Amino acid sequence: MNFFNHSEKAKKFFHTKPSFSSLTTFSPYLVRYRWLFVFAFIALSVAALVTLTLPVAIRQMLDHGFSTSSHGHINFYFALLFVLALLLALASACRYYCVITLGERIVADLRRDVFVHIMKLSPAFFDRSHSGELVSRLLTDTTQIKLAVGSTASTALRHLIVVIGAIVMMVITNAKLSSLVLLAIPFVAIPLVVFGRKVRTRTRAAQDRIADANALATEQVSAIRTVQAFTAEKLVSKRFSQLVERAFQTARSSVILRSFFTGFAIFLVFGSVVAVLWIGSRDVLNGTMTGGALGQFVLYAVFGASTFAQLSELGAELIQAAGAAERLAELLQEQPTILAPKAPAPLAKPVQGALVFDQVDFTYSSRPQEKILRSLSFSVKPGETVAFVGASGAGKSTLFSLILRFYDPISGQIRFDGVEIKRLSLQDLRSSISYVPQDVAIFDGTLRDNIVFGTENMTEEQIIAAAKAANALEFIEALPNGLDTEVGERGIMLSGGQKQRIGIARAILRNAPLLLLDEATSALDANSEKLVQEALEELMQNRTTLVIAHRLATILKADRILVMEKGALVEEGTHAELVAQNGVYAYLAKLQFSPE
Repeated sequence: MNFFNHSEKAKKFFHTKPSFSSLTTFSPYLVRYRWLFVFAFIALSVAALVTLTLPVAIRQMLDHGFSTSSHGHINFYFALLFVLALLLALASACRYYCVITLGERIVADLRRDVFVHIMKLSPAFFDRSHSGELVSRLLTDTTQIKLAVGSTASTALRHLIVVIGAIVMMVITNAKLSSLVLLAIPFVAIPLVVFGRKVRTRTRAAQDRIADANALATEQVSAIRTVQAFTAEKLVSKRFSQLVERAFQTARSSVILRSFFTGFAIFLVFGSVVAVLWIGSRDVLNGTMTGGALGQFVLYAVFGASTFAQLSELGAELIQAAGAAERLAELLQEQPTILAPKAPAPLAKPVQGALVFDQVDFTYSSRPQEKILRSLSFSVKPGETVAFVGASGAGKSTLFSLILRFYDPISGQIRFDGVEIKRLSLQDLRSSISYVPQDVAIFDGTLRDNIVFGTENMTEEQIIAAAKAANALEFIEALPNGLDTEVGERGIMLSGGQKQRIGIARAILRNAPLLLLDEATSALDANSEKLVQEALEELMQNRTTLVIAHRLATILKADRILVMEKGALVEEGTHAELVAQNGVYAYLAKLQFSPE
């Protein structure tokens, strides 16, 4: 079994080469909180300038304080150093508060915007994407951005100011010695560019491997009962271990490059400092340079060298953030394939629920060679109950996806109350439809939360009435906390029949004129099916209803039954009429109703 059988588009979406330019994608978030950014920049600039002032104060103390043997001078310079240390501490604390707050604020907004964007994408996108990888981008990648904004970037900027300031002060202090230090810079900068590109690529690959592991973990934990029932714990654990090991090996190759480069940079920079110190000491002995000036120069050289070395490490962290930003940028650039019209047509009020399919053809983009619906035409009058039957793969569930406009047909029209659904706003169309699938989605929360899902401002009386009409009130009242009972992830605390009745209560509360029932009783026991069927009959009153069913006993009362085969409509009529035709439906009825 292949857990990651993505299409080529999915692979392209999730595995592309990162670029530092992707970090600029999120500059609007910095603009949004520009004052916090400005305060952080001022604080880090003050901290950097204070750091650069320390060598000057030490030089003055060495050249003037000690040479005069005056306790007053010594006390003054040490007091000055104390004030500088206090100023450095205050500026650093302010910088820390500002940048950490900025990082937390930006990542909160970013996670919200990414999630809202994901919710707007069409089902076709999710057909080619793995939910575990999307969650990885929403959580893991945004955390990388938070670290970059809230720590790495500000520290790198502070170090950059220190490096530039140190170089300037070194040149002012002694141009000859500065030239020797600067000679080492090209030998560090060129490898930085070369190794940086390789590290960025390998870091992105490591993040992709982690996303694969997250996807597998999400999938298997959500299906833990199946895993344990088939005693597949060792198999799944082995696969997860392999993915984690792949992520480690990929990350390790990146770490090796980073380690080599960091050591290389430190050796060159500090080696040049040692050489300069040797030459400078000779100048002091020759009397062409004071000891304080040499001390000042060496401190600036050490400051510059140490911060430059740290910049190489911070650069690697920014590279990692660039990979995360690249993947988030790709996700945010993904556009829904189902778009609402710029000037939507209005639906006449009250909505009647009439539906027409006119020569509709459809194929899934992932299988363009396989036509799912073929020149399909039928109409449903307001208040009519129409059932669809046929073998699996006949295209029945695809009908509902097209009605809800999860996909658009490749040709033909679908009209709702006389208006082509492409001309309607998605809000108007979908709010006019109640949908009860075979496997009702139950969300972590209370029974009340699940019943009112998708509706607003429902009173307690309306919720109770919907639960009663769905034959759910009896089991709800038997629970200790009633409607406020927590149902667990995916409704793990509920039986299949109870989930279906909650789904029906949800549809009753929505009170939409068009009802779609997709095999709502196929997986239930006899008693649960009876209760659910009674609830469905209550729900179907005075509204247009489309029913997909394999169990023909549940659709005997339908006004019409449409029989589908290989995406085409092959028979139409009532139960009695279709049995009399002795065709496909009659064969299915014989299989289900004839005694063995």
